[in-house]
Amino acid sequence: HSVMLQEGARFFSNRGHIEHDEMIGREEGFPIASSIGGEYLVFRPLLSEFVVAMPRGAAVVYPKDSAQILTFADIFPGAHVIEAGVGSGALTCSLLRAVGPLGRVSSYERREEFAEVARRNVTRFFGGEHPAWQLTVEDLVAGLEASGERADRVILDMLAPWECIPAVADALLPGGIVCV
Repeated sequence: HSVMLQEGARFFSNRGHIEHDEMIGREEGFPIASSIGGEYLVFRPLLSEFVVAMPRGAAVVYPKDSAQILTFADIFPGAHVIEAGVGSGALTCSLLRAVGPLGRVSSYERREEFAEVARRNVTRFFGGEHPAWQLTVEDLVAGLEASGERADRVILDMLAPWECIPAVADALLPGGIVCV
């Protein structure tokens, strides 16, 4: 069962109920018994589970697609990745996992409402602000030109990606990869 924990709430099943307060704040992987003795193990959702259930503002990049993007773009630990078209933040979560604690993901999103949904989803999945993530609400071309940012990889999940090629070419480090 996937359950969003809320203070004072209960989870009900045919095996009794469990108080959310008994689960909130605990480390994952613990056993818990329901009101009538049903036994459960409590875990945080896997990224793949979270993505298919996350709130959406825009289309979501599903796990089967994000796996291919990570593979074909050769996203590696320590990489700096520029992402354009954040949508709901599903691919962003996968990119952050792949670059690891020494990498960086710079995301650009034109629409504030999509950026806000992505910000909430990424923060919710990682349990707080992710230190390797920078979200900029701005057009990618304008943002790259203003920042002078350079990256190992660029992921363009957006309408009309061809309009960004000159700016992306300037931002890409030698040997870098663009994935559209």
